[in-house]
Amino acid sequence: MAYTYEYPHLAVTTDVAVFTLQKGELHVLLIRRGNDPFRGAWALPGGFVRPEEGLEDCARRELEEETGVSGFYLEQLYTFGAVQRDPRERVLTVAYFALIPSDRVVLKASADADAVAWFPANRLPELAFDHRDILKAARERLAAKLDYSTIAFQFMPAVFTLSELQTVYETIKGEKLDKRNFRKSILALKRLETTGKYKREGAHRPAMLYRIKARKGVEIIK
Repeated sequence: MAYTYEYPHLAVTTDVAVFTLQKGELHVLLIRRGNDPFRGAWALPGGFVRPEEGLEDCARRELEEETGVSGFYLEQLYTFGAVQRDPRERVLTVAYFALIPSDRVVLKASADADAVAWFPANRLPELAFDHRDILKAARERLAAKLDYSTIAFQFMPAVFTLSELQTVYETIKGEKLDKRNFRKSILALKRLETTGKYKREGAHRPAMLYRIKARKGVEIIK
């Protein structure tokens, strides 16, 4: 007996949650949509996967096309597939998150994005699709990875003080850390080296400037 199988069509997109720190506060990169659905609403950068490209290739392409951001660490987060998440058709999205120092990018909106801007993660506008859920999951993943990886280093500029690095940890975790214990644990990783230069921070004595020995992406340390 011959059987006939019908395979349903499912569209696939990628969406990227891009984080940075500005003035000691976590920020998220958003675009203002220039097309329907949700024209004029703020959303994560992203779009449909082309038949010939991989998922991460799509995420990087859409991120660069819609915001001008490229060449930074990306990590796959989760697949979101609620039936009604996209009014156009049944769409699964594979979400990624990226971490970048904001002083190393120049934002540039594309033809299908009316604007691109940084928003404080705790004071977001209304978002299109299920992008608020994606951001929530991305923040939880980011905070969890601080405890067992070098992911926080992705936020850092070429040179920085240990106080600036501690601020990154405290901002993401939402809690104060003991200064002595933090510095002891960070230096024990042997991923940083001194530059021989100092930076004056307020009325305090100048602080040593450090740099990352090798930017190899995110390393698991536990």
